[in-house]
Amino acid sequence: AEHVMIVDLQRNDLGRVCAPGTVQVPRLLALESYATVHHLVSTVVGRLEAPHRLADLLRATFPGGSITGAPRLRAMQIIEALEPVRRGIYCGSVGYVDARGGGDLNIAIRTAWVAGGRLYYSAGGGIVADSEAAAEHAEALVKAQAFLDALADA
Repeated sequence: AEHVMIVDLQRNDLGRVCAPGTVQVPRLLALESYATVHHLVSTVVGRLEAPHRLADLLRATFPGGSITGAPRLRAMQIIEALEPVRRGIYCGSVGYVDARGGGDLNIAIRTAWVAGGRLYYSAGGGIVADSEAAAEHAEALVKAQAFLDALADA
């Protein structure tokens, strides 16, 4: 349910700035496996409609629905009220834009950063109507443990 919600959110977001009929999902619910986690991955594409530009696309799609939930504005208000520390780069974006207007951006999860001589790392999980708090907490701990294991091996 969580992944399909995210895909629907992205389709709706892109639909605000893309040419009608161009928003498509060529890859839905593909399984990608990594050393410490399995991910469902989908691809949502569309053709930007003039006069929209990259800035419009970013405003329409960030922050990503996978880290806010839906409805986005209300979810962000709840996050602001409940989370005692701002997320910083975690759940922000890292990427580039080239001179032709192309680029590649991501949502910065599983990302460490240094501030004030300290190393920080955050982990979390998506919450949906049928989420169980203990299971979501356990998932976040598994994600964080992979980073701690990598540090121990370094």
